[in-house]
Amino acid sequence: MATLFIADLHLHTEEPAITAGFLRFLRGEARSADALYILGDLFEAWIGDDDPEPLHREMAREIKALVESGVPCYFIHGNRDFLLGKRFAAESGMILLPEEQRLELYGRPVLILHGDTLCTDDAGYQAFRAKVHQPWLQKLFLALPLFIRRRIAASMRDGSKAANSHKTMNIMDVNPQAVVDVMEKHQVQWLIHGHTHRPAVHELSANGRPAFRVVLGAWHEEGSMVKVTTDNVELIAFPF
Repeated sequence: MATLFIADLHLHTEEPAITAGFLRFLRGEARSADALYILGDLFEAWIGDDDPEPLHREMAREIKALVESGVPCYFIHGNRDFLLGKRFAAESGMILLPEEQRLELYGRPVLILHGDTLCTDDAGYQAFRAKVHQPWLQKLFLALPLFIRRRIAASMRDGSKAANSHKTMNIMDVNPQAVVDVMEKHQVQWLIHGHTHRPAVHELSANGRPAFRVVLGAWHEEGSMVKVTTDNVELIAFPF
């Protein structure tokens, strides 16, 4: 019995090795899991469920095959694919979750989220996030022709890279108090998230007791997952 968590694959056509590694994971390790949770940034960019990109269709088929094999798949939006919607979820068989989700795993309460909401020291990013998560703006964007959406998305990615190049790593990491606050809000001693690309298991104190924050790694040069079983919570890196 094991539940698996992954995040930050940033799938796109220019990184076929990552796609191949993900396919091996879906057809291998994931098939024996009780459930798979994808904690955001499965794709490098998402401009709408109507994008005919072949990679998206392939991933939908493969995730659907996992679900049909008996392994439910859940998805929390990341900062790169926050526009992924109900149409793709239905196509892939994934169940969309809210940005914060409390789970009961083998008697262990666990909170999962993407992780960007914890980076509260990055005021510029948080202001941008609040803007692009406004429903009216998302609806307006999704109504634009695909070629215009592609141009806007490319421009936004370039702007994000430029802005991040001037920020310190500490500013782009999670705020310790934000971590404690969200764990106490949900009354958990375990938190699993991605986003920061800094895989580690951090010990802290929350709710007056020892607590743990497990950070998933990005799939740049190797795979990364968290494996939760009855006896353990493991952060595991593995080759593509």
